[in-house]
Amino acid sequence: MLKLSSTLESLPVYQPGRPIKEVACEQGFAPSEVATLASNENPLGPSPLAIQAMREAVATVNLYPDGNAFYLKRRLGEALDVAPSNIILGNGSNELIEFVGHALLGPGTKVVVSQYCFAIYPIVAKLFGADVVTVPAVDYGSDVAAMAKAVNEETRILFVANPNNPTGTLVPEEAILKLIETVPGHVLVVIDEAYIEYLDNPLDLLPRIRKGKPQNLLLMRTFSKIHGLAGLRLGYGLGCDTIVGALEKIRQPFNTNSIAQAAALAALDDVAHVEESRRHNRQGIEMFESFCRERGWLYVPSFANFVLIQVGDGSAVCQSLLKQGIIARPMDGYGLNEWLRISIGTAKENQRCLEALVDVTVS
Repeated sequence: MLKLSSTLESLPVYQPGRPIKEVACEQGFAPSEVATLASNENPLGPSPLAIQAMREAVATVNLYPDGNAFYLKRRLGEALDVAPSNIILGNGSNELIEFVGHALLGPGTKVVVSQYCFAIYPIVAKLFGADVVTVPAVDYGSDVAAMAKAVNEETRILFVANPNNPTGTLVPEEAILKLIETVPGHVLVVIDEAYIEYLDNPLDLLPRIRKGKPQNLLLMRTFSKIHGLAGLRLGYGLGCDTIVGALEKIRQPFNTNSIAQAAALAALDDVAHVEESRRHNRQGIEMFESFCRERGWLYVPSFANFVLIQVGDGSAVCQSLLKQGIIARPMDGYGLNEWLRISIGTAKENQRCLEALVDVTVS
């Protein structure tokens, strides 16, 4: 009999949003009739330029991709004004989280996270045998001052998602800057900026990456959200040469496929698509938050592409919405049993969801 690692016995499993086809079959809908508002995807889809680039890239999938992603790193470097040596690519941002786990964690080490943090942070920490120190949130957001105080000699990583998933909160700029200055050099500060493109005036931490100071800072970004390429799984990290060089040693060969690289290159050139996606998202957020205010419903003001709303019994409301062909995300796994996270969809999907919410919460 196989003797599996004892770590796996208590390791939680990440639960993604329900697939469209599965829900359609289960509830008796055509797939086109199902509104997927559970996984923070871009409802406008990918850039037309990216779609064309993917079509062209398909013809060469018999060849291995560029293992070092030379052209994509160069283009990203131009867009962000950083050196290619400051960029590490991953099969989604999740792989980057695993990279830092490989590089820094093991039994006896510690990871500091916030209450209501992205579920993958503690999962990866536990996978490597590290202890997770969870700091209570303030107004559903990360209390980074308290997180800095929770650091000790055994701490190796401090994770902050900004904006945060699943609450949509944003840490004030002054607090983030103080955190970076306060945390000692033996701790890697990982700031997950998956939703940064949805901000009108985001805090720019790239000058620190360019200078390589501090060396214990890693920014994570993704093509999954505003660029609409979630199905391709492509994320990237930005850090000093030392940390990026270490992570490159861990990275598997060809971890970013050729179609993803081609799509990302094209997506970076379509500034209009990003701006339209941001505008559409802002309208959707305002629509949901206005709806909640009018009814006196509690919600968390969002800086991302989703809204966290208190609905009573989150799981029950989610199931009721499923019967109407609407996929939302219950928050039981985060200890937010009365809440529902709803991604911004198309204008039609948003209106349909709001009307359904009234029905299921009243009944």
